[in-house]
Amino acid sequence: MDIPDTIQLVATCTEVVIALAAFLVGWKRKKLYGWFIGITFGLFVIFDIARIFSLDVSPERHALVFLIACLSMLYATWLMWKEP
Repeated sequence: MDIPDTIQLVATCTEVVIALAAFLVGWKRKKLYGWFIGITFGLFVIFDIARIFSLDVSPERHALVFLIACLSMLYATWLMWKEP
């Protein structure tokens, strides 16, 4: 495994940890934005796994997963912004 592959694997593992922590924020602290941040990073993990393992995912589906992840984070950010 070369350095770029190792970095990508570490980054993906970090995304998993962030997703789990965000889901805990949603569940334990009852913050809706935590769920959306968790969804975002969960989708990023799926996006990266498909790329790392060269899974047969169409470019349209890959782009759709990325778009949904971005929209989820946009909504989470909006929820944080409007929170008192």
